[in-house]
Amino acid sequence: MEYIRRSIEGTLRHHLERGKSLLLLGPRQTGKSTLLSRIESTREISFVQTDIRQRYEKDPSLLSKEVKAMKKEKPLIIIDEVQRVPQIMDEVQALIDQGISQFILTGSSARKLRRGGVVNLLPGRLISLRLDPLTYREYPNPLDTLLLDGSLPGMIQEETQDRETELQSYVETYLEEEVRAEALVRQIGSFIRFLELAGLESGKIINCKSLSQEIGINHTTVASYFEILEDCLVAERIDPITKSTTRKKLTKSSRYLLFDMGVRRLAAAEGRKLGEIRLGELLEQYVGLEMIRYARLSPEKTRIRFWRDPGGPEVDWVIERNREWSPVEVKWTDRPREKDIKHLQTFLAEYKESKKAYLICQTPETLQMAKNIQALSWQKLSELF
Repeated sequence: MEYIRRSIEGTLRHHLERGKSLLLLGPRQTGKSTLLSRIESTREISFVQTDIRQRYEKDPSLLSKEVKAMKKEKPLIIIDEVQRVPQIMDEVQALIDQGISQFILTGSSARKLRRGGVVNLLPGRLISLRLDPLTYREYPNPLDTLLLDGSLPGMIQEETQDRETELQSYVETYLEEEVRAEALVRQIGSFIRFLELAGLESGKIINCKSLSQEIGINHTTVASYFEILEDCLVAERIDPITKSTTRKKLTKSSRYLLFDMGVRRLAAAEGRKLGEIRLGELLEQYVGLEMIRYARLSPEKTRIRFWRDPGGPEVDWVIERNREWSPVEVKWTDRPREKDIKHLQTFLAEYKESKKAYLICQTPETLQMAKNIQALSWQKLSELF
């Protein structure tokens, strides 16, 4: 398969040249190993391999002894799937503090690393980066491919008939087995049913009580399942804007998006033949995921949120940057009309600090819909960042 240059590669190399150690987090199969294969390191240690993992589990201090025995000054050590041996972080911290070694740690889950605040033990020493599925800017694809098959590097380069098999394997092997096992979920059937509903409900306001009734488990268990998906980096939580001087009932519940559109579809057991209404919903989800990825790559601190009044208007996504909000609506149409921007106009009137708003759709050319509202193609999303 061809190597796809990742947007994060320059940032990664920059921090290494500064002498920093890195924590590179990302869901499985987002290309962490492929990216790091382009980095010249002194040694690579993979905790995926059982015998190697067990060796360091029994004696984490082996890492310090091995590194100190190396002849190269300040060697660069890559440790893959570091969350599988979280106690190794104490050794890593000591080696960084002593200036003996530089590290790149990779992980597909922050769950075990967060216990006891381990990740936060290395402020100023460990730069945390995130590798997501491919953005459109990194690897352009037709819209139907992105909505149905997603953008995981390994999947998107497969033939169409093979993608289905690979995505199904991802859901069954990784989500249903590894994620459940790591989180110590004992109710296998309920977790698998939860995954299906999480796929179907992806992008919607989460109602844990409603989902709990459908699955037949406690609503607090449903909430914990969403936390598991978020910790294992396979779900994105988007928080709402709740500040308003005129609206008293703004939604306070979060939305969750499964991290990849192809994985979402297979988890939901949803076929490939979908109607326009459903495709419109999926376009909204895709735009949300794409914006989250661009926000992470942005040099400025940027967050993606949403805005909803249960009894009135709602805006699909809001870009929060430099204390300003830029509302974003998503429509399936290629011919946007005035009615498509009415909620954007309401938002701009409500929040005077907001200067621009955007309607993302399938228009071939950018259109000026109102004084400070533009309609632009989903292919041009990166221009907003």
